Amino acid sequence: MYEGKTVELKSTLTCPNCGHKKDELMPTDACQYFYECVKCKKVLKPLGGDCCVYCSYGSVKCPPIQAEIKCC
Repeated sequence: MYEGKTVELKSTLTCPNCGHKKDELMPTDACQYFYECVKCKKVLKPLGGDCCVYCSYGSVKCPPIQAEIKCC
């Protein structure tokens, strides 16, 4: 539960550079602004308007966005 709402904590990140997919557990206490692809080593940053790499490249948006509360 996150702020009284149930949210998914697992998201599959897809690297836009090489297409590699990796399941990750999202942090619940902070936004993750950087993520290094384990395959090509490119450091991902959120796209304009997104708060974190999960909102830009994940199969599931970050917990605050899922719970419809103000994000980082």
